[in-house]
Amino acid sequence: MKYLSAVLVFCLWSVNVQAGPAIHVGDFYDYLSGDKNNYLKRIFNGGTSTAFVKISVTEMLYKPDGTYDEVPIKNQSDALIASPARLIVPATGMQNTRFVFMGERDRERYFRVRYLPVAPEKDDEFLATEEERKAYEDKIAGGVRVMAGYGTVFFVRPKDSRYDTRIENGGRNYTLRNAGNTVVVVDEFKDCSASNRNDCAPTTKNHIFPGRVFSFEKQAGRVYRFHVVEGGTDRIVEVNG
Repeated sequence: MKYLSAVLVFCLWSVNVQAGPAIHVGDFYDYLSGDKNNYLKRIFNGGTSTAFVKISVTEMLYKPDGTYDEVPIKNQSDALIASPARLIVPATGMQNTRFVFMGERDRERYFRVRYLPVAPEKDDEFLATEEERKAYEDKIAGGVRVMAGYGTVFFVRPKDSRYDTRIENGGRNYTLRNAGNTVVVVDEFKDCSASNRNDCAPTTKNHIFPGRVFSFEKQAGRVYRFHVVEGGTDRIVEVNG
């Protein structure tokens, strides 16, 4: 069992290396809108050798208390699928994978997607030639092998997505309540001094799940500025403490 706070945090695995692949997956949060069933994702390799990247997907099943279980995919006809799930990304190059969801869209679904560079082996699914495998081994033989991967969160919105964000601005607290059926993003949340806009707390990104709230206490002399993102709609809100 794992706990998800108001801010979803990406997962990162790393080991030291002198040379090798260095993948970049772009955004750590991806959203499939209710009117689409596929999503293109670009994977970059900023390293010095070819990256053989394995993509795995698990589903995140949430409980009323905010915790969730991460479970393997059993039925591919009702889950998020990466195609292809094996990528060969050349050094300083890019490859694409497409995520497809053909299942029921009566509710929002959440998935963890992991991108992990691996060493190619015989009879795996990379279809790498013997020369490519040998070149990869020779490239990293002189240093410490690194396999650095990333975990992202993928939101599959309902087919009939409905946004209903309700604001409660009474007393000392400011609250955003998600009365819709799909996640709302409170992006670039900034808490700064009213007299010195360079005096700010770290900027955060927050997700409000359906039926949940995002709230903060207003402090005198502080200004709070953030984006409320509802699908393709983005509005800026500024609140004085």
